[in-house]
Amino acid sequence: MQKKSLPADVEDKRTKVSVEQRSLKNTATSGYHSMYDSMGVDNSFNLDEFKKNFKIKIISMDENDMVFEMIGIDAALANVFRRIMIAEVPTLCIETVYFNDNTSIIQDEILAHRLGLIPLKVDPRLYEYREPDADYNEVNTLMFKLIAECTRKSGSKDTDPLHEKYNFTRVYSKDLVWEPVSDQSDTHAENPPRPVHDDILIAKLRPGQKIDAVCYCAKGVGSDHAKFSPVSTASYRLLPEITFKEPVTGADAKALVDLCPMDVFDIEDLGKVKRAVVKNPRNCTMCRECIRSEEWNKKIKLQRVKDHFIFSVESTGMYRPEEIFEESIKIFMNKLAQLKKDIEQAVNINSSNK
Repeated sequence: MQKKSLPADVEDKRTKVSVEQRSLKNTATSGYHSMYDSMGVDNSFNLDEFKKNFKIKIISMDENDMVFEMIGIDAALANVFRRIMIAEVPTLCIETVYFNDNTSIIQDEILAHRLGLIPLKVDPRLYEYREPDADYNEVNTLMFKLIAECTRKSGSKDTDPLHEKYNFTRVYSKDLVWEPVSDQSDTHAENPPRPVHDDILIAKLRPGQKIDAVCYCAKGVGSDHAKFSPVSTASYRLLPEITFKEPVTGADAKALVDLCPMDVFDIEDLGKVKRAVVKNPRNCTMCRECIRSEEWNKKIKLQRVKDHFIFSVESTGMYRPEEIFEESIKIFMNKLAQLKKDIEQAVNINSSNK
């Protein structure tokens, strides 16, 4: 038996956000199972239907950035992954700093804060969370030392620039030296812990000034402090959909191509007629330039597909971007498992009380 479908205009409102000149329409989702009962359509969630429609497509990916599409899910679920990537995927960062000496012009607490913000290239999956009163050990702590003293270089001349005349006129992240604890040298034999970037400026020193500090790294998540977040940005947008209400040809087609600042449109040469076509719909930022006037608004329809999300993930370098997404899936699955366990426990308690 063929499944009954909604009328075309209702289906369009259900699946698309309409971008008008000054507002948005049809932004709400239609997850309620009996929403279309009066039309004889069952809107209940169907797992088989979900599996058939759900897709993930990687658009581009390199060491630090990834763009991918997630198709066939609700906005609430897409936002779950975005929030987990930002706030719940753990990393290791400098958490506690002990200063043996600091005669720089930067106060201890400011310098400790700057050190904490340096992203570290180390796999946090090899470490455990450290309890507040627990001792530092090889499974919950990573240690770095920073010893930098501004001293004159041998053989330098008075006329030389400062950076050629003195050592450590600028202290960079590369000056952090990893100190293995217990068997960590074996654990990290192939990939020693280090700052992601060597050229992060920590402080400037002048002759006689010195920094001598021991830094202890802890495992944490972005919801505790932003320094633990593995991403610079993790965002998504809905897939743009641009259609023509009527053909745009001739001089109008050329005007439309020139009007769009994002190179969305192009001209298709059909011999006698030149017609405007949508060339790069994903470039569209919904700036509305193409529907700003009433004349163009009658010819062009701007929409966004409600269940088609384009994710952009920019890693700070602690993980590769695809690893961040993979970790977010694992965390979400653990949350679901815990929720299922809590529900079953609540049902059992309720049954035993009857």
